[in-house]
Amino acid sequence: MKRELSENPEEFVVKSFLISEPRLDAYLTSRYQDFSRSLIKKILDAGGVTVNGVQVKASTKVRQGDLIRVRLPDLPETAIEPEDIPLDVLYEDEWMTVINKPAGMVVHPAKGNWGGTLVNALAFRYSRLSTVSGENRPGIIHRLDRDTTGLVLVARDDETHRGIAAQFEERSIEKNYLAVVYGEPSRDRDFIEKPIGHHPTVREKMTIKTVADGGKESKTLYEVKRRYGRYALLRCELFTGRTHQIRVHLQSIGHPILADKHYAGRERVTLSELKGLIQPGSLPEGEEPLITRQALHAHTLALVHPRTGKRLELEAPIPPDLTRLIAELETMAPTLVPKKRPGKP
Repeated sequence: MKRELSENPEEFVVKSFLISEPRLDAYLTSRYQDFSRSLIKKILDAGGVTVNGVQVKASTKVRQGDLIRVRLPDLPETAIEPEDIPLDVLYEDEWMTVINKPAGMVVHPAKGNWGGTLVNALAFRYSRLSTVSGENRPGIIHRLDRDTTGLVLVARDDETHRGIAAQFEERSIEKNYLAVVYGEPSRDRDFIEKPIGHHPTVREKMTIKTVADGGKESKTLYEVKRRYGRYALLRCELFTGRTHQIRVHLQSIGHPILADKHYAGRERVTLSELKGLIQPGSLPEGEEPLITRQALHAHTLALVHPRTGKRLELEAPIPPDLTRLIAELETMAPTLVPKKRPGKP
């Protein structure tokens, strides 16, 4: 490997699986979603992973209760550069912090984004953050996509980090998102259970895949909160945490999220488009878009505080662009009727 492996391995105990016991390489690829499959293979080949204290093959089956240690690659940078970036802090104590992440902010440094991230802002604000996720992700327990807004949990010490991570592993943390989608789902409430894997040709995208083809078992619950004829407001609850999970799952049932450039094929929505006056994706001269990123917001989250044992219920205010979009849909709701499909009365 071009980069040396860290001398301080990340350590965790495997809690449970949705269906079957995966191979070690597949499990690690799912857990470390910022790392490519080829990088995971290199870490394994370099002896950077042990299971129950023993170096094993990539094909080894991972089982509940296994103790896994992973030596992650060191950063090409010597340290995270602290940056004075304003943060919307919703909750803070000596052990953890909850941030309301804005659109456009990457959670942690990675290739092409070494600065301006949430981690850079956290490094400026706090002298102490957890180290469990490695040197380039201090404090980070989970992620949101760059243009998804809302709740992000941050751990300020390793014990707190492991306590929260265990709840994610056990799927006991309640995570609810708001999404505005094209069309109206036929059911008011339903589960989507379809495996998700990397897109075969577009690196930035995920897609529905069979488990045999590398897909990871994924489960999302959606509930229709409001129907607007050609659009709908959904509450989505995650039971697994795959990359782009809600976005891929909603696209797979024919209801992609508004302004989702990867899964809806457009990255902005205007009032004229909502009214059906122009072709989708068009931008009339002089008209500002209502929203220029996927209409997805990590709205509420509930967990047990790992240090106090108390239940925390957190809510991130809906951001202005999504608030404006929903307000316009509410105003227009009586006139927004579904377009008739060909051949239907």
